[in-house]
Amino acid sequence: MHRSNLDVPERRNFLRSSALLSIAGTLSSTGLLASLAAWSQAATAKPVDGVKALFFDVFGTLVDWRTGVAREAAAILKPLGYSIDWIAFADAWRAEYQPGMEEVRSGAVPFSKLDVIHRRMLERIRTRFGLETLDEPVLQALNLAWHRLDAWKDVPAGLHRLRRRFLIAPCSNGNISLMVDLARRNEFRWDAILGAEVAGDYKPKPRVYLAAAEAFNLAPDQCMMVAAHSGDLKAAASVGMHTAHVVSADEFGPNTGETSPKVPVDFAVRSLHELADAYAV
Repeated sequence: MHRSNLDVPERRNFLRSSALLSIAGTLSSTGLLASLAAWSQAATAKPVDGVKALFFDVFGTLVDWRTGVAREAAAILKPLGYSIDWIAFADAWRAEYQPGMEEVRSGAVPFSKLDVIHRRMLERIRTRFGLETLDEPVLQALNLAWHRLDAWKDVPAGLHRLRRRFLIAPCSNGNISLMVDLARRNEFRWDAILGAEVAGDYKPKPRVYLAAAEAFNLAPDQCMMVAAHSGDLKAAASVGMHTAHVVSADEFGPNTGETSPKVPVDFAVRSLHELADAYAV
């Protein structure tokens, strides 16, 4: 009978190593290995010394835009006799977001507040939902749906805890009046309203993050960007900021959000409370 040159313990170790290599190859091919690496880095991370300010993405990270826009659209249009798929309407409106931003980022159109861009986005989709005959006052009221969004359940209390230690501000593409309305609705006690309107450009352009740091007279490495979107965090890290990925699991519907970062981060947390726990506040 043929015998292997390896004894039993050696064969066992060989088979274990082969299995691990096979698993690693599978994870790498599906992109999961990078996510696991980011989680591993974050799981062992300790509070970053020297951070004085936290900047927050807002849409999706702190507030539920999808449910809010659908609810507000129904409240405005149902009394007028309209019956459409309200969630599909919210999704279609949001799908125009990045194209609208890119027109400004590319220089194709001058900088405009997000309220203006939201109105352009609405114009592009309303014929798909049979809303061609809406008059301007109704369209203007509908456009303000983005000012009446609700925070994810644990966000206001999480922000309150973090504010005990850090300066906190939105670094959002939303304009200042929009951010103020969301703050008053949801009891976000910001130290300032920062982001696109202050910078005159839209994320993920570097200027938006740098302008936020400059507003507090801080260097980028004294700041941390907190977001549920890896692209936002990658851009913030590229200018020298620290980063924290927070899970918004239901942003595009149940279990559709990023459950882990796709880029290296300083923290990967499931909630703002978990980030506050890391700093014992």
